[in-house]
Amino acid sequence: MNFFWRMGMLLAGMLTVVIVLWVITGPSWTDLSWVMPDNTVSTFGPTLDNLWLIILWVTGIIFVVTEITLLVFMVKYRHKEGRKAEYIHGSNNAEIVWTTVTFVIVMALAFYSKGLWDEIRDPNLIPADAYQIQMLASQFEWNATYAGADGLFDTADDFISRNVLHIPVDRPVVVQLMAQDVIHSFFLPEFRVKQDAVPGMITPVWFEATRIGEFTLACAELCGLGHYTMSGTVIVHSQADFQDWLAQQQAAAEDD
Repeated sequence: MNFFWRMGMLLAGMLTVVIVLWVITGPSWTDLSWVMPDNTVSTFGPTLDNLWLIILWVTGIIFVVTEITLLVFMVKYRHKEGRKAEYIHGSNNAEIVWTTVTFVIVMALAFYSKGLWDEIRDPNLIPADAYQIQMLASQFEWNATYAGADGLFDTADDFISRNVLHIPVDRPVVVQLMAQDVIHSFFLPEFRVKQDAVPGMITPVWFEATRIGEFTLACAELCGLGHYTMSGTVIVHSQADFQDWLAQQQAAAEDD
């Protein structure tokens, strides 16, 4: 038994032990909260999570079947003294089957996800009553601009919130993303939102919060030496509290 065969058997045995221990002591097969935490706070978050879990199951099953086949072939076709290797052409039918199955799976996932993709990404489907915020990303901070009492941007009564994004609950919000210097990535993990901010472009991204609280705002694109410091907070208010906060900020902006 040569070195590679012994190492293969050792690794296969270790993998078997790990799987058995995980099945005995690990979480339920149906409880995948340890993989994808159930902490989403946006309207389309649960649907995105379900799509991710479907893809995980499909690819996970394919991975397990492939690894089992590999181990079987390692044993069945292992080196034996006196056995001569043979050339085989392969099977056209087998190649047609696995190519067709792969194509069907990929297309099914594409059609299944298209509606969700359009809902999230199509600018024409952004809710008409979405509250508008401008967000400028720069090294290494987030600057959210809110319209003043006149409801218009680029006027004297606009005000800026640095590294804190205030939004109302149960109302769509559209953030107009811009970047001042390099590419940044607007990442709200609990909202399942991630969108690049590119210099010279204005990119709309919308979402709707379903829960009041404080959540993470981060940059998910390496944007320089201070990238690790580019973090902030999303504060979701009740609609009444948001209006009170907005009125206070607008009044302060007018006084300035």
